[in-house]
Amino acid sequence: MMSGTAVVQVVIPFVILLTAWLMPALTGPTLPFGVRTPPAHADAPVVAEQRRAYRWWVGGVGGAVFAAELVYCLVFPGKPLFAGASTAIAAVSTVGYLRARRAIRAVKRGEDWYGGLRQVVAVDTSLRTEPVRYPWWWAVPALLVPVVTAVLAAVEYPSMPGRLPMHYATRGNADRLADKSIGTAFAPVFIQLALTGLLLLVTWLVLRSRAELDPAQPAASAARHRRFVVRTAGSVMVLGACVNLGILAAAWQTWHGDLSFSPFPVLAPIMAGLLVVVAIAVRTGQGGSRLATGARDGAAGEPADPRVVAPDDDRYWRAGGLFYVNRQDPSLFVAKRFGIGWTINFGNPRCLLLVAGLAVFIVILQLISR
Repeated sequence: MMSGTAVVQVVIPFVILLTAWLMPALTGPTLPFGVRTPPAHADAPVVAEQRRAYRWWVGGVGGAVFAAELVYCLVFPGKPLFAGASTAIAAVSTVGYLRARRAIRAVKRGEDWYGGLRQVVAVDTSLRTEPVRYPWWWAVPALLVPVVTAVLAAVEYPSMPGRLPMHYATRGNADRLADKSIGTAFAPVFIQLALTGLLLLVTWLVLRSRAELDPAQPAASAARHRRFVVRTAGSVMVLGACVNLGILAAAWQTWHGDLSFSPFPVLAPIMAGLLVVVAIAVRTGQGGSRLATGARDGAAGEPADPRVVAPDDDRYWRAGGLFYVNRQDPSLFVAKRFGIGWTINFGNPRCLLLVAGLAVFIVILQLISR
């Protein structure tokens, strides 16, 4: 029988495998494998062919990796692998994505898909004058968990042992202890507050990220963008609440001086949060591509000229479409071409400040956890 740790180590690669297999269905029809295509070519034979090839590749090779991880955890329940299968599945999906992207781009260039089309940039100024309101109701759980953690820490503080475990080795045994103090006992609270603050800042920024608008239906796509960013930002805050619960579970063990660490109660809520993110991503699609558009979104009466298309901006997506570099684009965050959520515009000088801020944040977390 598998231990709780082994169960978690099976769930993580399964979530990654499932997400990778579903990814072609999550991206918009005009962005197959990160390649910008006109709507008339969204169902081109090469696109359907590469989708099938990608899913066979991920399902076959990635599934074999997952099966090997499952067998290993069944045979050696007390010695789970850490990150090995997850990294391998991520690498398999990346290889499949790059192969499909290269094949579609080759056909796109060879058949001149954008020949004779008018490339138009659609802008909805209401996204600036009336920006999306922050969904605070989604953030309430993430803000409440640190409060609960602080209250529990204050209640438990008098009965805590004089030496608290501060770090656990790979096998779950404490290898570093520290004297009980306000700093060591309340360190989990500080970590939760720092993490929640970072997520609040990032989600606030992405709510103001550049919208991918359809020139044929700008009002409808703007309304769809609003729903997409609210739901995706909300799912990130739910994940933040789940991570805070995991931190609370870890803190509870250290507060009682447990020298043997059980990762299952820590990782279980985080896995639940990841499943929520995946479920909402499947429901909305990247950029809101799976959200229905109706008259309430302003779709009625909008032009539908098939010759009017969004600009071909593949040249700004470097390293196989994984990095966006556009110095003329003032946006700091843009929607990913293949994946869930957003990525950074590495051509924007402000991204250096963001990267530096993340580095400082990681250093602060390391100092707090010592």
